[in-house]
Amino acid sequence: MTQETIDQVLKFRDERDWKQFHNPKDLAISICLEAAELLEVFQWSADDVQCSGKIDKIREELADVVNYCILMADTCGLDLDEIVQNKIRKNREKYPVEKAYGHKEKYTEL
Repeated sequence: MTQETIDQVLKFRDERDWKQFHNPKDLAISICLEAAELLEVFQWSADDVQCSGKIDKIREELADVVNYCILMADTCGLDLDEIVQNKIRKNREKYPVEKAYGHKEKYTEL
């Protein structure tokens, strides 16, 4: 994601004076609610776990999740690149390729 996109999300918020409503608790709730709407795309789909025929709704709900994550990072003073890179480093330690390749188990079970 580019800084330009992040700036557009923040500008949209600021143009509406919504920052005053964006505290960490409410943003965390909003992230969960939007993630639930993304999950709802697959509700009652039985064996249908593919994206076909659902991509427009997936695109819309995923954008909502990402937008709220951008707002949460801004509110908490976090750099998205930094926190994602740190998490990748931690996950590399937890899930070394030689142990995790082709396995879905949690790192404590590898």
